[in-house]
Amino acid sequence: MALICILDDRVTNRNIFAKLAATIEPDVTVRTFANPVEALAWMTDNTPDLVVTDYKMPDLDGAEFTRRFRLLPGCADVPVVVLTVYEERSFRLSALEAGATDFLQSPVDHHEFLTRARNLLKMRRQQLVIASRAVKLEDELRTSERSRAQALRDSTERLAQVIDTVPALISAADRQGRCIFVNAHQAAIKGVGPADLLGRTAIDLFGPERGSRSVALDKLICESGAALPSFEEEIVGDDGERRHVLTTKAPLRDATGEIVAVLTTSLDITDRKRAERHLRHLAHHDALTDLPNRSLLHERVRQAIAQARRTDRKFALHLFDLDRFKGINDVLGHHFGDRLLRAVADRLRATVRESDTVARLGGDEFAILQDNVTSVEDTRDLARRIRESLAAPFRFDGEEVSTSASIGIAVFPDNGFDVDELLKNADLAMYRAKADGRDGFKAFAADMDTTARAITVLESDLRRALARGEFELHFQPQVALGTGRIVGAETLIRWRRENGDIIAPGEFLPRAEENGLIVPINNWVLREACAQAAAWTRQGLPPLRIAVNLSGVQFRKVDIENLVAEALEQSGLEPGRLELELTETILLQDTGTVVKQLEALRAKGVTFSIDDFGTGYSSLAYVKHFPVDRLKIDRSFIGNLKSDANDAAIVRAIVNLGHSLDLEVIAEGVETAAQVAHLRAEGCDEVQGFYFGRPMPSDMFVDLVRRETLLMRTA
Repeated sequence: MALICILDDRVTNRNIFAKLAATIEPDVTVRTFANPVEALAWMTDNTPDLVVTDYKMPDLDGAEFTRRFRLLPGCADVPVVVLTVYEERSFRLSALEAGATDFLQSPVDHHEFLTRARNLLKMRRQQLVIASRAVKLEDELRTSERSRAQALRDSTERLAQVIDTVPALISAADRQGRCIFVNAHQAAIKGVGPADLLGRTAIDLFGPERGSRSVALDKLICESGAALPSFEEEIVGDDGERRHVLTTKAPLRDATGEIVAVLTTSLDITDRKRAERHLRHLAHHDALTDLPNRSLLHERVRQAIAQARRTDRKFALHLFDLDRFKGINDVLGHHFGDRLLRAVADRLRATVRESDTVARLGGDEFAILQDNVTSVEDTRDLARRIRESLAAPFRFDGEEVSTSASIGIAVFPDNGFDVDELLKNADLAMYRAKADGRDGFKAFAADMDTTARAITVLESDLRRALARGEFELHFQPQVALGTGRIVGAETLIRWRRENGDIIAPGEFLPRAEENGLIVPINNWVLREACAQAAAWTRQGLPPLRIAVNLSGVQFRKVDIENLVAEALEQSGLEPGRLELELTETILLQDTGTVVKQLEALRAKGVTFSIDDFGTGYSSLAYVKHFPVDRLKIDRSFIGNLKSDANDAAIVRAIVNLGHSLDLEVIAEGVETAAQVAHLRAEGCDEVQGFYFGRPMPSDMFVDLVRRETLLMRTA
């Protein structure tokens, strides 16, 4: 049974790493500490198998803790992993010099943490196996009645047999650098037997480069008398295969305490390094297209800036997205949209030079870093080739679709001196290309700042609208298919400007989401919706459910639990009548924090639904981890319900999933009687859409419910 100690003064980090450590292997015991002094006191009588410690802590930092820990009995060889958010090399060196075995940069990738911890535990067990066998052999020597020479020969042979079974590369060299011991695993790498390597030099054993380094390190150990901290190195076998190993070197002493040899042990960590490379690739590449992502593009643009300044060259940044992509995605589905994005990525790769970089920034937005631009015509030529590469229709499973690109171009240093400025100006040029009719390209010009100023004006108007009370709520009825009665309403915001024009949310909410105004706007929507629903009861309406959408930004910047509690208290609305609709952006945030807030509200009676269910990659995970009462089928599956077998199958699957988990299912975007009949046949609980009513002001909604109630009474 392995004992793992987690040391971190932050309880959240302790809990995360404790849970991760518990999954490394069966029967793991995890002990956590918030204070390094307390941890050292406990470890005086308890020897762990692995220690994971934060670098920055009260009383002692990670390096000093490691130094003191190494002095404890039995703790000299226990693996110690130090974690820190600091990128300075000095912190890493300080920790390693203090005796740390490994070092990880926060935030730590969970897969990488598990891989490294598992390897270190494996190495620890091997050390313990060797130590245990050595102790056993020592006891046998003391009690044996055989001659000391015979006992020594027996113990040496047994120890050699034990070491031969260990899956590590183990060898020992005397003070003259000659090999006096090598295990079978090490000899197998050379393709010979262990006896063939005895008396050979380190260069014979490891090759010229590694052998010379090994001799120098052995000399250092003989002079200092201390073991070296573990270090990584790359080896090449006689078969030419490259392997990565984690090597330790320690002195071997005779009966008088004199150092007579140096023991070298290397554990194969090739799989771990392969996993690390894979994780680095994932961190810098788009998962869908495998193109460089925004992070890697920024890095390469910074490199291009540095090179351009040295060589007095120019480069260009082309920024574009796909025209009409949202419509394609909505009509043909996200799966089709994903296939289109991958196909576009393939065509772009074939269009650029090897020295250029094609990146996907997210959604349908792409960028190309064009290296070594000698004239403006070079940028125009590439833009033309991008358009030409996208001109031919894309065909998937009998479906044919065409798209194009609106391209904005910014040149260094003419249009910007850093990454952010170049991206901003390329973005302005792209929007000018869109405004000019799409499927074209524009180079940045100074007057394009007018567009940016127009955005600023919109932001100013939004702030005034909030202060003047220009927003109003509309309500779309939600109908129970079992009874045909209105059981609730979804709350939708509208902006009525001073001139009386009504602005749809799609024209102002995206900007509000970007500039942070979405928080006060949505807070107002929640309070106003609760007040309106409470007023309906006083007007004699039945106790209808009111559904309100929440924003992911609200969860990051507002205490949702207190916000909802205050809205309910101020309005007098019963908590059970409030339903909060959760989007994927909310559910993808810090799961523990979000779940805690939702569960606290649910305990008060508030219910929750998952909006646009079925469109996100992790929808099933949401149902499993979050306190959900209702699934809301996205409208994209309803429009072609009668003609698209795939949409029908998805709807049936969502209904069956919801009911199997004791959840209600509501479909949005219902516009025809045929859709209503189909959903009723599938067992869907509720529906909403234009078939039953468009979003309407409160007084019209009240009249609608009253007419329905009157009809029910006279029926």
